[in-house]
Amino acid sequence: MAQMTSLLTVASALSALNVVLLLALLVVWGRNYRTFRTPLTLGLLGFAVVLLVENLVALFFFFDMGMLYAGSTLAQSTVLAMRALQFVALVFLTVVSMR
Repeated sequence: MAQMTSLLTVASALSALNVVLLLALLVVWGRNYRTFRTPLTLGLLGFAVVLLVENLVALFFFFDMGMLYAGSTLAQSTVLAMRALQFVALVFLTVVSMR
């Protein structure tokens, strides 16, 4: 495993937090789908599953293929920024869904 920089370490931590938020959303939206059976809640479940898979794949790449981003600080900063934006979006979505 290539040594991860601090930028990639933070990005991987954000991906792990995203996984936790997505699991919480899956529980809420799964219960709502069982209750209401609406296409919207089914769509939300699909959205959460796709993002969950994406974050798990990202974690795999961070830990197993860290050298993918090792040569470019710009790439590492961009990955971190995208993970941070996704985290903020998921926090908003989780707070609204939990109410």
